[in-house]
Amino acid sequence: MMRALVDMNVIIDALTGREPFNDAAEQIFLLAANQSADMYITASSAMEIYYLVRKYLHSTEQAKRVMSKLYELFYILDITSADCIDALSADMKDYEDAVVSCCAYRNQIGYIVTGNTKDYLQSNVSAILPDAFVKLLSENNE
Repeated sequence: MMRALVDMNVIIDALTGREPFNDAAEQIFLLAANQSADMYITASSAMEIYYLVRKYLHSTEQAKRVMSKLYELFYILDITSADCIDALSADMKDYEDAVVSCCAYRNQIGYIVTGNTKDYLQSNVSAILPDAFVKLLSENNE
């Protein structure tokens, strides 16, 4: 089964309905719900997503419910000290993206699904836009 690490921006686009990205981001959630691929987020992304969702909803309890549902759909990958150290020498401009890339590579993830593919041009794991990933999965399942 295909394995994809979903970048935080895609999760936030789906949860907040952020136009014009929300349609493709919501498709990623459907793929996860249908178990069409093994979908992951990082533990550090989970913390940031919780913070943003709580701020958006103005409710700790609602944010916890959203996160609980998110954890039913997406596996959580730990960020290790090796990921953090390796990211320092990665040929990527953004350190957080480099950490995500190192984590994905270590876990043998096939794709990083992100709205910002340009940030991952130097990544060891291919970055793909959400709509392109949806198309790729549908072609592979035909």
